[in-house]
Amino acid sequence: MSKICEGLSLLQHRGQDACGIVTCGYKGRLYQCKANGMVRDVFDKGALSRLYGGMGVGHVRYPTAGSSSHAEAQPFYVNSPYGIQAPKNGNLINTTSLLHFMDAEAHRHINTNSDSELLLNIFADNLQRTGKFRINEDDIFTAIGGLMDQCKGAYACVAMLAGFGIIAFRDPNGIRPVGMAHRNVPGGRDYTFASESVVADASGFTGWEDVRPGEAVIITRSQVSRRQVKSPSTFAPDIFEYVYFARPDSVLDGVSVYRSRMAMGDLLADEVRRTLEKCQLSVDVVIPVPDTSRVAALNLAQKLGLPYREGFIKNRYVGRTFIMPGQQMRRQNVRRKLNAMALEFSGKNVLIVDDSIVRGTTSKEIVQMAKDVGAKKVIVASCAPPIRHVNVYGIDMPSRAELVAHGRDTGAIAEAIGADLVIFQTLPDLITAVRQFNPAIPSFDCSVFTGEYVTGSVDEPYLQYLERLRADSVKNKAQISGLGSLGGKGGGAMLHNGINGHSDRSDPEEPRMEYDGPSNGADDTVGLHNSWTASR
Repeated sequence: MSKICEGLSLLQHRGQDACGIVTCGYKGRLYQCKANGMVRDVFDKGALSRLYGGMGVGHVRYPTAGSSSHAEAQPFYVNSPYGIQAPKNGNLINTTSLLHFMDAEAHRHINTNSDSELLLNIFADNLQRTGKFRINEDDIFTAIGGLMDQCKGAYACVAMLAGFGIIAFRDPNGIRPVGMAHRNVPGGRDYTFASESVVADASGFTGWEDVRPGEAVIITRSQVSRRQVKSPSTFAPDIFEYVYFARPDSVLDGVSVYRSRMAMGDLLADEVRRTLEKCQLSVDVVIPVPDTSRVAALNLAQKLGLPYREGFIKNRYVGRTFIMPGQQMRRQNVRRKLNAMALEFSGKNVLIVDDSIVRGTTSKEIVQMAKDVGAKKVIVASCAPPIRHVNVYGIDMPSRAELVAHGRDTGAIAEAIGADLVIFQTLPDLITAVRQFNPAIPSFDCSVFTGEYVTGSVDEPYLQYLERLRADSVKNKAQISGLGSLGGKGGGAMLHNGINGHSDRSDPEEPRMEYDGPSNGADDTVGLHNSWTASR
């Protein structure tokens, strides 16, 4: 199962709180290893040697709210019916009604704060209602269609049905990403699902194809089945994936993240030129905030004819501050993560390019670092418009009060972060930067900029409820008690599913961390090699 681990490592940027892998071996027996921590720390050689089987699912997680307990590390598991494991990326917005349904009608117990466990139990309940001893693909498609009627919000999910196969599906708006690819092996073909195409590229898979909104895909030992189980709603992938979250070497919904960031730099250059002329300011050098903004900053500098310099040196052993729990931890880690070189700042008017300004914590520290080493003026340019609203679909932008742009104009934002001037990309330019590479995408989820939520049903009481759950003080104190719209967000799903004639009979007598899951009637004489490196 080293390939699953490798895929999770490639998606470590999507979640650094916890990770997990579950595999399926002979007669549907399941093997699990999951814990808090980074992939390299959780999955040592000993742990990997005890994960057996022809298919598996994995996940990297960061919590957008509630508990960071290892009990919420994914994938989650339900034994009834048939034995199902499922990691998910995204966030449900109707958990209150779903929890009531689980209690009053389905009579299923939800043991954690994670809405991923909730979604898994909705799926399991729909399968249970078939009343069948053996189910088939039609039953699964019907169950997922029912789930999409019940669950509102954003979700990209890969489920493993013990002894049967791997199932992937995506919400009808396609907000969170997931795709699939394949590779030929002796006697058959392997398949992989992942949040980002980089997993397929690095593992030798080809033919990357996005799972369509409202679509479900089932891969068994004998075939691949695809079906549109829910009519697509407004297709609106989250534009923040292109701004910040995804790796630049990934392609999401037909759009190269790298190319879109180049275009963001080009269009931002026009806005910077207009603003500098208006304010009668000049710039001596363009410096990116590593790493996400490098591509855009380089294009911006070239278009403006300005020197581009690497003025901040990054410590690569500190995680992404954006997804760290708690303002204090984020603030402390900015200076641990970055060091400013006086040579590039001293006596200069500096244009610092960042991908976005969210809480302002990082930006304020970066501006101060530039001034500490002698910058004359510090101007900050953001590749994204001002972020003034809560993200409810699985990215940690918790409380409006924590967003530096909420309730502030551009001048007040500059004052809050200590900059002499702040310049933001316009929303039309940001959309153009991404859509030009795939005009077939009708719209994007831009709710963090506009406050308009593509799924609807996001009213002020819900936002206040969500903010209470996501408040840093709650997040740092929460353990396992309480239920709500919380979640395992995380990173990317990879499934290697070899449809071939290989048999998997290598299980030892006493593997570590084992579930004895039921076989769903399929004898495991096929090399179904599945690895989900699931996302955030």
